[in-house]
Amino acid sequence: MVSGKSKEVICGYDGESRSPPGMVLHFLASYGIVLDAGSSRTTVYVYEWPAEKENDTGVVSQTFKCNVKGPGISSYGNNPEEIAKPIDDCMNKIKEKIPSHLHKNTPTYLGATAGMRLLRLQNETAANEVLESIQNYFKSQPFDFRGAQIITGQEEGVYGWITANYLMGNFLEKTLWRTWVRPHGAETTGALDLGGASTQISFVPEESVQNSNSTLLVQLYGYEYSVYTHSFQCYGRDEAEKRLLALLNSGDKSTVDNPCYPQNYETVLTMKRLYGSLCTETLRPTNYNPGQVVNFRGTGDPALCQETVSLLFNFTMCNDSGANRSFNGVYQPKLKGNFAAFSGFYYTASALNLTGHFPLADFNSSMWFLCSQNWNQVSMNLLSYCFSANYIYYLLVHGYKFNKETWPQIHFQKEVGNSSIAWSLGYMLTLTNMIPAGSQLIQLPVNPSLFAGLLFFFTAVALLLSTLFFWVLNDHKLTRLLTWPMKC
Repeated sequence: MVSGKSKEVICGYDGESRSPPGMVLHFLASYGIVLDAGSSRTTVYVYEWPAEKENDTGVVSQTFKCNVKGPGISSYGNNPEEIAKPIDDCMNKIKEKIPSHLHKNTPTYLGATAGMRLLRLQNETAANEVLESIQNYFKSQPFDFRGAQIITGQEEGVYGWITANYLMGNFLEKTLWRTWVRPHGAETTGALDLGGASTQISFVPEESVQNSNSTLLVQLYGYEYSVYTHSFQCYGRDEAEKRLLALLNSGDKSTVDNPCYPQNYETVLTMKRLYGSLCTETLRPTNYNPGQVVNFRGTGDPALCQETVSLLFNFTMCNDSGANRSFNGVYQPKLKGNFAAFSGFYYTASALNLTGHFPLADFNSSMWFLCSQNWNQVSMNLLSYCFSANYIYYLLVHGYKFNKETWPQIHFQKEVGNSSIAWSLGYMLTLTNMIPAGSQLIQLPVNPSLFAGLLFFFTAVALLLSTLFFWVLNDHKLTRLLTWPMKC
């Protein structure tokens, strides 16, 4: 759907007024549902917005989120008929959240990301059967289901960028006259998204990039944004770890050492788990047997873990050209401004007890400490975070070119207010045309800073004149009192 520089992502929106994040709207409301079908799991989001109109704009808030039990929908390639039950558990909860008389008018979408993109490349028939099974399930549901589709990596990236900036109020702000205007001098925020099978970077560069397939023109509220966005397939956290394990298993050893696992941790994985993905298919050994098992043993070596992680990136194609490159020969303009790092980026930083803004040195020290732990010192839910931390360090620093000066411009966060930062909101805003491409906003004749100064000046003059008037009036009354003829 989004392809090339000439593509415009057009969004639209109906609403009444901006309310504080997380505020429950008790007046007439409309709802929308998006199923984010990721590679590792599916999450269902319910969005709400005022039904009344005010200048064709307003605010959308997330009112409910439900994590579907089980793996992502791409895992049902061999048994698509089993998808319905876990999804049904969440949809039954949502039926209770949305008034029943609004069910038939509630637009519902399913967008599938990198997991399904990989399945379609591997087995298009299986991918189509999975989507068809979902379509059939929603035929029996009361909601206005508008289709299940696999979105492209660029769409995923730009929808995430729209979501982050929409929630942060970078597109609109409200004036004293309750009208919506573009914030004067507002800068957009870049978006960093890390999923299970792909990762995306999206931002508005300093200068418009010409002749780049990674640049999209986004038209919002009458303003045009030239957004650089790129999606790296197979560079999501889960697929990247599979590739690391496949690289480590290069010989015929009975036990393979993994420097990113905690010391003394041992696990057994099948060859299918390592090489069953399209991302590791080229790394399969000649004697590949899906049922064969491989023993892995953790050594807890942070330096060697980082060195091994570096093998996942190809920088040899980046030194032959004067143009800016990230990795694997992909063009990337110079970084600009602040960035919101969500999904896997946030969860990895949180595992290191870090959130928001923090120095690169803090990230490195926390990562080193975690990776040096013994298995008996690490809880099961932190098992893979040594790899994750080293991976996002290498991705952000060596791949995207953040450094110790620009690292604090990254804000590791999962939501704004009570709304999750995820591509799903931008996706719904686009498909429901809830943000107009054109502008019907009332524009001030002067910029807000000058207007505020003039308002302060005239207010001060009015107060001065009022004070002077009452002083003169009181002085006149006193003079008359003193000169009034007195009777004996």
